[in-house]
Amino acid sequence: MRIFGDWGTSHLRLLLCRGDHVLDQLEGPGIGALPATPGGVDFAAMLAKLTTDWTREHGRLPVFLSGMVGSRNGWREAPYVPCPADTQALAASTLRFESSGQPIAIAPGVRCTNPRGAPDVMRGEETQIVGALSDNPQLAKGRHVLGLPGTHTKWVLITDGHIASFQTSFSGELYALLREHSTLARAGGFAARDDATMDHASFGLGLARSRQMVGVPLGHLLFETRSRQLVDGLARPAALAALSGLIIGQDVAGCLPLFEAALSQSRTVHLIGAPHLLELYALAFSGHGVTARPMDATRATMIGLRALAEHVHAA
Repeated sequence: MRIFGDWGTSHLRLLLCRGDHVLDQLEGPGIGALPATPGGVDFAAMLAKLTTDWTREHGRLPVFLSGMVGSRNGWREAPYVPCPADTQALAASTLRFESSGQPIAIAPGVRCTNPRGAPDVMRGEETQIVGALSDNPQLAKGRHVLGLPGTHTKWVLITDGHIASFQTSFSGELYALLREHSTLARAGGFAARDDATMDHASFGLGLARSRQMVGVPLGHLLFETRSRQLVDGLARPAALAALSGLIIGQDVAGCLPLFEAALSQSRTVHLIGAPHLLELYALAFSGHGVTARPMDATRATMIGLRALAEHVHAA
């Protein structure tokens, strides 16, 4: 038995697993929300507190973690593996130590020079990519494009089972910042809230604008979110949906030329993430004649951590 976990900045998700089966799961605070002590953040204490019932029943189990817990702001810093990186290389660079007699392993991140010529990094997504490769052996041959929508969306080129290169997009955090702190989602002095269901018609409006305005800087289009409220009477939830469509549409439009050669044959992109977000990205890709094949992020993380653990154990 093992405990697998995705410990990011905003949340922690732990899975109690026996082989391929998830016996139990729980959630906790991300590393950005942990209380600091005079000696720093006590990651070991938080993990012990959350898993008390599991330890009482099963003893101290090995723990394998991925995500920002391995950053310089995390428990211990795990290295960045340079591209091209495959499962074996990631397993070889996994950080291992003991905490109060409990074996802990933290997956490394990955770094590259991205298609735009700048340094780029990922931490946590590499484990989900390993999960996708393990779950779909066809991805281990040839060239494939993977997308991991989220706070910092990753567009990844896979070549013969290796992470060859990737491009980070600020799309998710940009949307959150504009939604919460800009004038774009305000009308009549009232802030729009993110508690409404997605207005798909307005989301489609944003997608359509992104396709019509190919090559136009996103900064020239964003103010439409506010002006459509003031002039056209667009309701606040609809305005947020249109803003989301505009940002996601531009994100996808920017991805396509980077991986044109890889997409020219299959016209397929593999997406890993939360189901509601994958649905929106799939709609954006369909407008460009590209089919999206989804995989749930939690499932990808579990399979990826299990695959890395097996490689680490075999080494």
